[in-house]
Amino acid sequence: MLEGKKAIITGASRGIGRAIAIKFAENGAFVGINYIRNREKAEEVLEEVRKYGEGILLEGNVSDYNDARKIVEKFVEVAGRIDILVNNAGIYERKKFYELDESSWDKTIKNNLKSCYIMSKLCLDYMSEGSKIIFISSQLALKGSSHGADYAASKAGILGLMRSLAIELAPLKINVNAVAPGTIDTDLIASYSEEDRKKREKEIPLGRIGSPEDIANACLFLASSMSDYVTGETLNVNGGLYIQ
Repeated sequence: MLEGKKAIITGASRGIGRAIAIKFAENGAFVGINYIRNREKAEEVLEEVRKYGEGILLEGNVSDYNDARKIVEKFVEVAGRIDILVNNAGIYERKKFYELDESSWDKTIKNNLKSCYIMSKLCLDYMSEGSKIIFISSQLALKGSSHGADYAASKAGILGLMRSLAIELAPLKINVNAVAPGTIDTDLIASYSEEDRKKREKEIPLGRIGSPEDIANACLFLASSMSDYVTGETLNVNGGLYIQ
């Protein structure tokens, strides 16, 4: 589905980003695997990617403009162009609003939202007709959070950015969409007890916590030609936990 495409996935050393990188490689894409610190985990992802095709490690903080510029330049030097950008990198500190100080708020907005602005802006110089930008948002952008107002705000901001870019880039035939995951089995829920997991599973109409591959499959659709007439949309992948 992505034969010959060149894709950058931010925050791809673990969890959802890892699953997206491998899924894209399985479907023929050359994959740029971005990470900040955990080179060992990133190399494991690259090893998986190379079972299907080729890829490259892209170390750096995508919320820092200079780092991001080097990431994009390195990728283009090897791949020649950018067909797909998946803005996945982000953090979630799970703090109540009264616990949030200004530095915590700024950190979350910078890592989750500003990084999307920076990478989208830099990558657009190397995109052309048929390119795709995909943002990873969250169901909390739509329903709010009782333990992460900063996270919910950052993810809602991503949706505003996505919709605006979809309108602005439509004349260039560049599609811009988002995926809003529900409860997914990643490090973000590693603190769940077995009781917590069972409780959440009962709350989800489809009866299970989602896997990173569920999100990767949604991204595959949005990255492929199958979604050529889809732009400005948010694809909710949450097992029916939150239905609009």
